[in-house]
Amino acid sequence: MPTFSQKAVELFDKTVVYDGCFQIVRCRVRHTLFAGGWSKEIVCEVFERGHAASVLPYDPIRDEVVLVEQFRIAAIDAGNDAWLWEPIAGTIEPNESPVDLVHREAQEEAGCVVADLIPIHHFYVSPASTTETMTLFCGRVDTTKIGGIHGLIEENEDIQVHIVSFKTALKMLDTGKIHSATPIIALQWLALHRDEVKQRWA
Repeated sequence: MPTFSQKAVELFDKTVVYDGCFQIVRCRVRHTLFAGGWSKEIVCEVFERGHAASVLPYDPIRDEVVLVEQFRIAAIDAGNDAWLWEPIAGTIEPNESPVDLVHREAQEEAGCVVADLIPIHHFYVSPASTTETMTLFCGRVDTTKIGGIHGLIEENEDIQVHIVSFKTALKMLDTGKIHSATPIIALQWLALHRDEVKQRWA
């Protein structure tokens, strides 16, 4: 059987077929097989939109999280509400770190100052179709100073900020009110590490 070191990919061609606010590239590749040998040539399109970072703001004193609600166009045809509940997030700009991004987006999306960060995970969003990765954090905040409607007018953002008890957030998760990947991962992580986080930030 092949070992990990024997895994390999051959990229024959990579062509940009769409170039706008994001890119779509067509790739011609083949890869080694678990049983040995090589796959047939695979031709597929890959969505390249950059990389993102997100922060779940958490107040350890009040045991509350900050979630933002905003319209997401790709959710229109999914049979669900197109206004999704999410942590604060954004696309990382050139020469910007994930940490810098979440501090910037916290101000833009929620008028929120994040005092400390704990890394949660770095993961692929949907690796079968896009190169995008997400760097996810939990951030310490004071929820008494957060609220309202925010967002950049030039980016057509209309963002409602919600302060939610952690217990309520988990109930929203269990009942399907929250149904995108990043908040699910963030809230489940906090459920596992909440006592540790509260002790660290108390």
